[in-house]
Amino acid sequence: MSGSVSTEKKLDAMLRPKVEEMGYEIVDVEFVKEGPNWYLRVFVDKEGGVSIDDCELISRELEKILDENDPIEQAYFLEISSPGIDRPLKKKEDFIKFNGEMIDVKLYRPFEGSKEYTGKLTAYGDDGSVTVETDKKEITFAKKDIASVRLAVVF
Repeated sequence: MSGSVSTEKKLDAMLRPKVEEMGYEIVDVEFVKEGPNWYLRVFVDKEGGVSIDDCELISRELEKILDENDPIEQAYFLEISSPGIDRPLKKKEDFIKFNGEMIDVKLYRPFEGSKEYTGKLTAYGDDGSVTVETDKKEITFAKKDIASVRLAVVF
């Protein structure tokens, strides 16, 4: 069960200035319920990656902002994390930054027999479409058909 998108957007807007002032980037904000507990997860990154010490430092600063503004009614756990090597691509800036990289695209419904594609990101359209060059051909997926896009983990 996911928190409301508007709650996540409000939290992102509230926390982003401090995170950027500290020299980091917010990759994503999630407010989700898992079992009986709510979690506010803030995924952050910086050039060279994020350490546990970075997460602890950011957590302390964001706790102050959250305590001062009290934007969430229910009890929750704050988690600060790196997006990982398979980081999600969600914003236009993500697609620009990682153009030419290998990505995994998951679709809501099958396209030509598959719901999952891996290939090189070659374009991101103003309409949110994503173009991927696979082994066989170049395919453009409409935004409405895309469930998720992540950096591919290639060994």
